Amino acid sequence: MAVLPIRILGDPVLHAPAAPVEEITDEIRTLVADMFETMDAAPGVGLAAPQVGVGLRIYTYSYPDDEGDAWRGVVINPELWMHPLEPGQPDPDDESEGCLSFPGERFPLRRSDRVLVTGIDVDGEPVRIEVDGWRARIMQHEFDHLDGILYVDRLSDSDWKTTQKVARKRGWGRPGQSWMPGVDDLEA
Repeated sequence: MAVLPIRILGDPVLHAPAAPVEEITDEIRTLVADMFETMDAAPGVGLAAPQVGVGLRIYTYSYPDDEGDAWRGVVINPELWMHPLEPGQPDPDDESEGCLSFPGERFPLRRSDRVLVTGIDVDGEPVRIEVDGWRARIMQHEFDHLDGILYVDRLSDSDWKTTQKVARKRGWGRPGQSWMPGVDDLEA
């Protein structure tokens, strides 16, 4: 297993729809193991293959359950169904999220409170996940990555403008930029 560099806003792989995985191979299994290693090193609660430069429909996730045990897994070729969004503005205290591909920043974003995700795992076995709350937020965030959408693309106009200022100040927004979890001094 290896920790992989995480791509930053502006890298083309982050802004293009990812391709379906046609076959579960040893290379896919290795990629998934490396994604878990990278996600844990970052640390993050989810990681999509495009974030490590691979344009495939795969994401990993990890978040403690109510007892503090790990809720952890991988979804390959996911499909996502969401409950309708509640109207109103997102609560900055309860609905702010961050992204390993826009590290060190958090912004409020309204997401659906409940989702259903289906797909397969690294053994080709069916996956069905029905979750709410933060787990639902993680599923939507990672699924967006597979469609070439970063959470900053969904922000309100004023927050989006702030992200553009941050990106310019840090020199982001160009192809080929990345950071290395455990090496570079960045927080997401």
